[in-house]
Amino acid sequence: MRRSNVAIIGVPLDLGAGRRGVDMGPSAIRVAGIGQRLTLLGYQVEDLDNVAVYQPESLPAGSHRIRYLPQIAETCTCLARLVARVAEQKMVPLVLGGDHSVAMGTVAGMSRHFRKQKKAMGLIWIDAHADMNTPETSPSGNVHGMPLACLIGMGPRELTHIYGYTPKVDPSRVALVGVRDVDQLEKPHVRNSGVRVFTMRDIDERGMRVIMEEAIQIASAGTNGFHVSLDMDVVDPREAPGVGTPVRGGITYREAHLAMELLCDSHRMVSMELVEVNPVTDEANRTAILAVELAMSAMGKRIL
Repeated sequence: MRRSNVAIIGVPLDLGAGRRGVDMGPSAIRVAGIGQRLTLLGYQVEDLDNVAVYQPESLPAGSHRIRYLPQIAETCTCLARLVARVAEQKMVPLVLGGDHSVAMGTVAGMSRHFRKQKKAMGLIWIDAHADMNTPETSPSGNVHGMPLACLIGMGPRELTHIYGYTPKVDPSRVALVGVRDVDQLEKPHVRNSGVRVFTMRDIDERGMRVIMEEAIQIASAGTNGFHVSLDMDVVDPREAPGVGTPVRGGITYREAHLAMELLCDSHRMVSMELVEVNPVTDEANRTAILAVELAMSAMGKRIL
């Protein structure tokens, strides 16, 4: 990484998910030792605690097409401000989710940071799902299936226009890696978005190294670095059972580490988030432990 200081930010949000439990993800990742492990790698770590979030028991869900929209927008706006402030202080934001809707806040904050410097950023989105639904196409109304669409300008204004502008990232500078479960009405969004998509078939046929090298090139072209958004459901459920929406046929343990090591080797990653860890469905916190291991590989840990 370019800078020696890391700021850990927890966002225990599960309003965007259909299954409860990912609000405990930040605690599970902290219990797995992320702060201590980063310190052992030589980073100076500051844990900024959690962004305040609403609990679904105390709220009406709102529209069935986009559940808890005002509350998610408020949380993401608060997170964006904190991430932008951290980046301005020359620290690396490491955000712990929560469901994947938190990415709208993380990326908005980093985008604002670079925009003030008249610079651009890239985005590598590593996920079993495309996350490009809109309220009109979503079969569930769950916002964690919409964040990437919102970040490239498709979706409700409350989410697309955090800080008053859209898109947060140019779609041509976005790489989506590991996709294997796309909703039927979502597919045209993915095909027409301008985002470069690498499905599990691409990984099977061409190998993780080639895919990640292309993804890094896409997210680096004309940018001052890229954000990495890692949804733990990209890993096969046999290795990562404790996730919000598991899908069979994911990447292997070693493929996941190789992807993270290649991100580190690029020296272009400027921020990162780990999302969708669900301790309720996990086994002895093994998914959170894997999330920490992968973060360590992305931040510089090596076998030798």
